[in-house]
Amino acid sequence: MKVIYEDNHLLVVEKPVNVPMQEDESKDEDLLTMAKAYIKEKYNKPGAVYLGLLHRLDRPVGGVCVFARTSKAASRLSKQIQGREFKKEYLAVVEDNGLKDKGNFEDHLLKDAHTNTVRVDPKGKLAVLDYEVLSRKDDLALVRVILHTGRSHQIRVQFSSRNHPLWGDQRYNKKAIRGQQIALWSNLISFKHPISNEIMTFTSVPEHYPFTI
Repeated sequence: MKVIYEDNHLLVVEKPVNVPMQEDESKDEDLLTMAKAYIKEKYNKPGAVYLGLLHRLDRPVGGVCVFARTSKAASRLSKQIQGREFKKEYLAVVEDNGLKDKGNFEDHLLKDAHTNTVRVDPKGKLAVLDYEVLSRKDDLALVRVILHTGRSHQIRVQFSSRNHPLWGDQRYNKKAIRGQQIALWSNLISFKHPISNEIMTFTSVPEHYPFTI
């Protein structure tokens, strides 16, 4: 776990790929536990460490994410997320298939809790994103994605439903080769500091294929 920034109110880290955000059925080491252990050791904290989980990244996805170190910070940042003031951008590599240089996707997404899959369905919740193609190579496109809503599997489903599935997506890309790592990365998070109201922006850039196309 790489620490990007910390103060008395925030902890911003780079999540490694294939690490769950919090403990799940696998019982594998999770990011929340790792972050709490970091705080406990660095500051010699007695007892349990408070760390608020504000947003989630799918287990296969790496990149920047933020935790709140106090309940006040957690409450204020959660309000920003609910009010869509919490800016999130991702990098994704998708199958090109004639993808336009930039665009806006709006769908209603419905999650099936039994299969942990999501599909486009009029009965679902509104999902909105903008994207811009940054580069193209080998029938793939590297895109910058700006999320306006935070639905489960949103980027993966909205692109795959338009015949532009993400490279390596084992769930929504029929061409994905077993063992490939999904090409989706939390690239940027920007929000108002919960105490000072200063705009804070943090980035993380993947330096491995296929993000290097």
